[in-house]
Amino acid sequence: MRQDYEIELDTIKEEEWSHLLPEFEDATIYQTWSYGTVRWGNRNLSHFVLKNSGAIVGLAQVAIRKIPILGAGIAYIPWGPLWQKKGNENYFEDFEFLIRALRDEYALNQGLFLRVYPNIVESDKKNKIYSTLLGAGFEKNTALSNYRTILVDLSPTLPEIRKKLNSKWRNKLNGAEKNNLEIIEGNDIELYRIFQKLQKEMQDRKEYIPGVDYDEFGIIQQMLPEHLKMKIMICKHNGEPIAATIVSAIGSMGIYLLGATGDKWSNLKGSYLTHWEMMTWLKKQGYKIYDLGGINPIDNPGVYTFKVGFSGQDVCHVGQYELCKNLISKFIIKVAEKSRKSKKKKDS
Repeated sequence: MRQDYEIELDTIKEEEWSHLLPEFEDATIYQTWSYGTVRWGNRNLSHFVLKNSGAIVGLAQVAIRKIPILGAGIAYIPWGPLWQKKGNENYFEDFEFLIRALRDEYALNQGLFLRVYPNIVESDKKNKIYSTLLGAGFEKNTALSNYRTILVDLSPTLPEIRKKLNSKWRNKLNGAEKNNLEIIEGNDIELYRIFQKLQKEMQDRKEYIPGVDYDEFGIIQQMLPEHLKMKIMICKHNGEPIAATIVSAIGSMGIYLLGATGDKWSNLKGSYLTHWEMMTWLKKQGYKIYDLGGINPIDNPGVYTFKVGFSGQDVCHVGQYELCKNLISKFIIKVAEKSRKSKKKKDS
């Protein structure tokens, strides 16, 4: 392994971090400084930078929770670390060094329970990814299901992408385009508030428990720098909002995060049009993939059927991996999670 790597820990500033993220294919909103600050608090964030010959080749925003006095706790890297630098051909040596450096700093030096959740899809390279993680001493967290989603390839032409859509999905899109609908787009908070109104209508209508804190995402949107803000598309009929789609696009893909259809005019199929317009925008901006934001055929069959209509690739991420050498940290985290699961089971 090359010896010209160097590490910078908690020296980078927020502006530079935000500037660097789009340089990585695997960058997502979950590694933005704004997301980390709102989700965990700025004091609980650590920013890890890996350089090779002076060039930055790896990043990791780490959320840390520590128990006062004991010094034990957890270090969590959601959808990270980032190592797929654009133009760097997914250099596995960088990934291997980065994983071991994170282990040394957070698990060994700081004695924390370290968890990494790389933004890596299972593929022909998965064995190399697995061997790197396992070779560094990590174990897979089998209690957590792998993130499963559908990826739409945006490399073909738009007519080719449209032709590949499921015939039923494409027919509904054709119908939506004949319904005199209007699409407005942007990233300002006023558009986000329109989405929230539609989401509340949908929630009351379908009587489901949200798995997302919508107010939290609204704060994140306000804090994100302009070039990292979520893209919002609102579909209107006769000037009235009827559907909304929100996507985060930072690395090489756009990720469908939030969406809603209001009570009125749901038969106009506005969500089909917003998704098509979003894919069109992503392709024009040079993004390679449209990630449909997760699927669950068992618990959410309706949404699953809708997403299958895109005729994308059904994939899973490699999963979450963990490592801990500090018995106190390990005991505290495992007990806390067991208690949380027990409470959740009792509440349900």
